[in-house]
Amino acid sequence: MVRLVGDNVETNIYQLRDALDIADRQELDLVEISPSANPPVCKIMDYKKFLYQQKKKQKEIKAKTAKVVIKEIRLGPNTDDHDFNFKLSHAKKFLEEGAKVKVDVFFKGRSIIYKDKGEYILLRFAQELEDFGKVESLPKLEGKRMIMIVTPKK
Repeated sequence: MVRLVGDNVETNIYQLRDALDIADRQELDLVEISPSANPPVCKIMDYKKFLYQQKKKQKEIKAKTAKVVIKEIRLGPNTDDHDFNFKLSHAKKFLEEGAKVKVDVFFKGRSIIYKDKGEYILLRFAQELEDFGKVESLPKLEGKRMIMIVTPKK
C-alpha cells in the first residue's frame, strides 16, 4: 500500500502494483518521496527531468557565489619611495575592483636580518590603504617572506 500523489493522478491509497501500472501507463517513474510516512508517499514524475533540473539549480547557485580574487604585490625590505607609491597605486586599484591584496616582502640572501624593515614597510602599506581596505591578517614571517593580506571595504 502506498499513497500516490502527482500530476494527472487522483491522490489516494493504492496497491504498489496498481501504482506502478499507473506510472507505466503515463510513461513516467514512481518515486518514493516519504518512506517513513504510513503508508509511504510516492509521486509519479519524470525522474531524469527532475535530476536535470536539480543539477541546473546547483549550477545557478554556484554561478551566483562570489569568486574571491587575490592579487599579489611583492616588495623588498629596501623598497624606495617611488616603487612603494607605484605598488601602492596598484593595490588601491585592486581593492577598488573588489579583489583581496596579498602584500609580501621577500628577503633575498642575508637581507633576512632586516625583518623589522620588512614589517615596517608592510605596516606603512596598510596605513596608506586604510581608506580602501582593512587588514585581514597582520604581517607574519613564513620562510623568506613576510606576508600580510588586505581585504576591500564594502
